Amino acid sequence: MSDSILVTLDGARHDADAPFLHADDLAAVRGDGIFETLLVRGGRARCVRLHLERLGRSATAMGLPAPDEGEWRRAVDAAVSMWTQEHGTAGEALLRLVYTRGREDGYAPTSYLTVEAVPERVASARADGVSVVTLDRGFSIDLAARAPWQLLGAKTLSYATNMAALRHAASEGYDDVIFVSSEGVVLEGPRSSVVAVYGDTLVTPPPEIGILESTTVRAVFDLASSEGWKTKADLLRPADLVAADSVWLMSSVTLAARVTHLNRYVMPVPQDLDMIPELVNRAISDEQN
Repeated sequence: MSDSILVTLDGARHDADAPFLHADDLAAVRGDGIFETLLVRGGRARCVRLHLERLGRSATAMGLPAPDEGEWRRAVDAAVSMWTQEHGTAGEALLRLVYTRGREDGYAPTSYLTVEAVPERVASARADGVSVVTLDRGFSIDLAARAPWQLLGAKTLSYATNMAALRHAASEGYDDVIFVSSEGVVLEGPRSSVVAVYGDTLVTPPPEIGILESTTVRAVFDLASSEGWKTKADLLRPADLVAADSVWLMSSVTLAARVTHLNRYVMPVPQDLDMIPELVNRAISDEQN
């Protein structure tokens, strides 16, 4: 029996073990939809504003009706409340927002939320870091501008390639992946963004090269800038990562996982190992996000 919670946009709870989607829902048959994944910590979903803003941008890119932010916020609050009533606020949970084009007949979009326990891999990645292999993503950094229908900046449900990359990495003995473009430029991870640290400067690849704009990186960079860090979006290559003081994979649930190995190269251990995770934790705690 599932220990997850399933809620529709009206705040109603449904049986997570019972059939829910119609067989012809375009999410299932074509991956035609978008989603967001949020961390629930201390009884509160984190970075809700940033995630709903990105959901809206993804909907625009997909030609879906604009999501009602107030309606989604109320559903988020309802889902989190149901989870905390059953599990308390001591642990963490994963909250997923799903918005699809709906059934084949085009009647209306499908919208729902799920809450479940954070995967076990998260604690390990946070504590021990991850070994990473670079894999060719198969496109140029100008593809997003030339072919907007590729939806490279949208968080779509079409994650088959991402998951295949992770399986390939695991078969080679790695924990995770950093994609590179056909020019050899660093892009992103299958479920994370890349941040390199050089002294007091944080660098991440720019979203214009065909990657997802990270809610976590945005929150971190906003806080870091206010505290005297230099932050910038710039092109990086694997050699630049090797030259960094440290490299991190950032995402909304894992938060910050240090890259310990890059293509078998042992990455240096930063002097203040906890500094970046602490920065991320404070950034996602800002209720304005």
